[in-house]
Amino acid sequence: MIRRAVGWVGELLITAGVLVLLFVAWQLWWTDVTSNRSQEQIVRALDEGFASGRDAGAALHDAFPELGKADAFAVIRIPRFGADFARPVIEGVGRPVLALGVGHYEGSASPGAVGNFAVAGHRTTYGRPFHEIDTLRDGDRVIVETAPTVYVYEITGREIVRPWQTEVIAPVPDSPGAKPTERMITMTSCHPKYSATERFVTHGRLVEAVPRAKWRLADWSTVEG
Repeated sequence: MIRRAVGWVGELLITAGVLVLLFVAWQLWWTDVTSNRSQEQIVRALDEGFASGRDAGAALHDAFPELGKADAFAVIRIPRFGADFARPVIEGVGRPVLALGVGHYEGSASPGAVGNFAVAGHRTTYGRPFHEIDTLRDGDRVIVETAPTVYVYEITGREIVRPWQTEVIAPVPDSPGAKPTERMITMTSCHPKYSATERFVTHGRLVEAVPRAKWRLADWSTVEG
């Protein structure tokens, strides 16, 4: 009887182990596959809408109902992450949004505006757009494309903080209550990789705003350093 019970327990533990491994595989691999596919589709729709002057919003919400009331309104490109790196920027930082791209902290500045354009992205799983955020160097460029204008930011610094230290996304980073005079960008992601105990934060400043009609990606696509 005891031998039979031990056998049942062993089988249950093996089954549980297999289920855990399957969940890890789904979390670390399959979510990347599905999210990368979705994010590529959203970027393509935004690019086509920018080029034609048509709003891609309705079509995107039909294709991706998980967007809810959130809008995809920009494309972010980071040459340091590769020549083909392009991710959609979507309003909000909820879980459904971050599964579909880079999220814009509601209440933070719009692209190119005075203040702090603050965004968040996964470092692991769900397409992991900010997987290599720690490789960014001072002088690297972050390109944010909107329908009328393309904004080029330059990385100026980085820091590691606890999740509750939200002052990093204040209008003047790390100075809550201060009145902004510069046009900044802040990107946040979990730290270290495969953990959420801290946040890796990268800051930058606007160096150029180019009307879309005059925009050439090749002029800004080289990696500094």
